[in-house]
Amino acid sequence: MFKGILSIALAVGTFAATGASAQEPQFFRIGTGGTAGTYYPIGGLIANTISAPPGSRACDEGGSCGVPGLIASALSSNGSVANVNAIAGGSLESGFAQSDVATWAQTGTGIWEDREAVESLRAIASLYPETIHIVASADSGIESVADLAGKRVSLDEPGSGTLVDARIILDAYGLTEDDIEAAYLKPDQAADRMRDGAMDAFFFVGGFPAGAIAELASQEDITLVPITGAEAEGVLSEYTFFAENLVPAGTYEGMDADVTTLSVGAQWITSADRPEDLIYEITKAMWNDSTRRLLDAGHQKGKDITVETALDGIGIPLHAGAERFYREQGMIE
Repeated sequence: MFKGILSIALAVGTFAATGASAQEPQFFRIGTGGTAGTYYPIGGLIANTISAPPGSRACDEGGSCGVPGLIASALSSNGSVANVNAIAGGSLESGFAQSDVATWAQTGTGIWEDREAVESLRAIASLYPETIHIVASADSGIESVADLAGKRVSLDEPGSGTLVDARIILDAYGLTEDDIEAAYLKPDQAADRMRDGAMDAFFFVGGFPAGAIAELASQEDITLVPITGAEAEGVLSEYTFFAENLVPAGTYEGMDADVTTLSVGAQWITSADRPEDLIYEITKAMWNDSTRRLLDAGHQKGKDITVETALDGIGIPLHAGAERFYREQGMIE
């Protein structure tokens, strides 16, 4: 399921909850998404910021300010649903997931109502809004969600949060997968098909600007389809984890006006089985000043990842270690 390691950060020290003698390094994997999306680069940034393996300079000497002894890595995956399943199965220590998927999985509702709830799922932090993109070829004539009827549309891969949300959006506008020529491709694959004239539109849920869409827009004329009107209001009313979202003009080449759409929150999740002290130290490292500088410089969405919004939209319990940190900061009582 996982296709690669984005980064393994290097620094010094060893993680020991007791502060005792040196220990072997600990490895901590972060499941992200496809390499063309936003999860993957953000995962690499966070892996770098929380890592501090033995062998290099200490934080106060200009080295890593991560968790002593921790080697974190970001792994490409099929996205939210796949990451939840991997955390539940123990093949990942943590991962990113959309707020809707995480909530459904932990409570056994929504798309999880016919399977066993992942009751051990816990949150570390809310990261940033994930925008629902509907990208259409300018030649397709698609200007609204309703215009997708009869068109060749990719809804993303099975196991992705994007597929879940695409179905919700289509349903709100009275459409099903039978009303379109549905394909189930990653955004970069769908973009390739669009370049070849074999795809009219595709869904992508992630922070903007998304690499695959930016590259496509630099080569082809595209339209970012708005999600507005009574149908969008119905989605917001029924699914409280959605929010209205604005993609500013100029985000993608040729985009000369703001586009209103919807978003869900990107969250960093783990299992209740992970040690409290370890997750506490990871959360603490996530929000130190060194991390802030790396996030701001590393990716446009990094600026949206702030401690002030770390608890926004979280619908599952916090991990005990993360909860301890936020309680110490006075963010929860």
